[in-house]
Amino acid sequence: MSSSRQGMIDFTVMYATHNAFRRDLERLRSAAAAGRAGDPQVRAGWENFKTQLLIHHSVEDAELWPRLRRAVQGKPRELALTDAMEAEHADLDPLLASVDAALGGQAAALVDRVEKLVATLDDHLTHEEETALPLIQSELTVADWRGFTDGMRRRQGVKGASVYVPWVLDGRSDAERATFLSAMPAPVRVLNRLFWEGGYRKRRLWG
Repeated sequence: MSSSRQGMIDFTVMYATHNAFRRDLERLRSAAAAGRAGDPQVRAGWENFKTQLLIHHSVEDAELWPRLRRAVQGKPRELALTDAMEAEHADLDPLLASVDAALGGQAAALVDRVEKLVATLDDHLTHEEETALPLIQSELTVADWRGFTDGMRRRQGVKGASVYVPWVLDGRSDAERATFLSAMPAPVRVLNRLFWEGGYRKRRLWG
C-alpha cells in the first residue's frame, strides 16, 4: 500500500541524523590532519559517533529494512536495494575498526583511513537518501515508519535520547535546530532545553 494514502512520511529526523554523522567525520578528518586525533575530547567524540552509528544502523536493520522488504515482495529491483542497504552497513564495520587501530597506535595510517571512512559513509548515506527514502515513501505507510521510529526510541531509551538530541543539534543553525526540534515530542524539547543540552556541552566532544 502506498504511504500517500496514509499521509506523507516525515524524514526530518533521518536527514538530521545523517548530517550529524557527516559533521562528526569532518571533525575527525580535521583533527587527524592537524595531528590532534589523540586528544581526549576528539577520542570521546569518535566514541560517541560510533555509538550513534551503531544504534542507527542496527535499528534500521532490525526494524526498517525488514518492513520495506515485506512491502516490496515480488519486486526484484526493490528487494536488491534493501539487501544493498544492509550490505553497506556491514561494509562500514571494518573501516571503523581500521580507524580504531590507527588511533591506537598506527597514526601514520590515520588520515588515509579516515578519508576512506568519510567517502564510504557519505556514499552510503547519499545512496539511502536518493534511492531508499523515496522507495520508503512510496511503499511504506506512516504506521510502518512509526514502527521503525518506535524501535529507535526503545533502543535509545531516555539515557540515549539525552545524548542523541543535543548531539544532532551540535553546530546546527537556528533554523535547522527549530526544524529538528519541531519533529520531537514536547517533553523531549523541554528536557533538552533544561538538562540535556547543557550536559552535552560540558563534555566538549571534539574539543
